[in-house]
Amino acid sequence: MTRAEAADPPDDGARRTPDRLRRRASRLLSQLTARSDRLINEGLARADARKWHYAVLASLQDFGPGSQAALSGRTGIYRSDMVGVLNELAERDLVERAPDPDDRRRNVITISARGRRHLRRLDKVLDDLHEELLAPLSPAERDQFVRLLTRLLDHHARTS
Repeated sequence: MTRAEAADPPDDGARRTPDRLRRRASRLLSQLTARSDRLINEGLARADARKWHYAVLASLQDFGPGSQAALSGRTGIYRSDMVGVLNELAERDLVERAPDPDDRRRNVITISARGRRHLRRLDKVLDDLHEELLAPLSPAERDQFVRLLTRLLDHHARTS
């Protein structure tokens, strides 16, 4: 994809993108994903975090302690990358590692009190970033958009 394809400028009256491209859901999703990723990554970086930090902390808060393998499955982070993410979180005292009592060869990861506080800050950061991302949509449209995206994702997760 060229730079011109990656970022259509706002419509100033002179169409720069053919209608047939503007009607392709796959292209629109791809472009919105690129813009969303940039917005979220930059916003989280300002909060000294990355999206994988948020995913792990949210998983631990919502589902409780887990092994590295369980966290990988919950978050979609490759197992080989999970070690690095957990190292970063552990260095900041946001998670705690302890030997699994049932299998001493693996660790159980738990969110720390500091991690819970950090997660609440990141929730606020992400709320503000999503407000910016979805600014043109009404609250009802935002809810509908999320429901439709969830339905599509769930469908494709079941069929793959």
